[in-house]
Amino acid sequence: MVGEEGAFVLGWDEVLTEEELSVTLKVLCMSEEEFKEYKEQDGWEDDSEEEENSTLSNEALSRLKAPCKKLLYDSVLLTLESYGADLKAEQDLLNNKEAYEKLSRREQQALHVRYGQKRILHQLLELVQ
Repeated sequence: MVGEEGAFVLGWDEVLTEEELSVTLKVLCMSEEEFKEYKEQDGWEDDSEEEENSTLSNEALSRLKAPCKKLLYDSVLLTLESYGADLKAEQDLLNNKEAYEKLSRREQQALHVRYGQKRILHQLLELVQ
């Protein structure tokens, strides 16, 4: 369901792999009965117009059903735990000119990427609380 990479791509304003995330959330939040029916029908053959026209914008994420929000929230926490440092530590390093300049160019770029990723994940936490 999550494609080759096994991950979802989040942007500042919406989920960029919305179809994969939407289907994954639906399946993982199904009851056993609903899942059996889903398997028997080989998935959803006819998506409703509402689902077809919806996007997983930040606003839509905040309106997800409670089980889906909980699943996303817990997943984001696990992802954040996989990083070596928290958001504040990264921000402190970015703000400490002396320490930042001691980093190689590659380390500086990696710091910026990690910091951006963590900010997006923290934003998602707020949306699904």
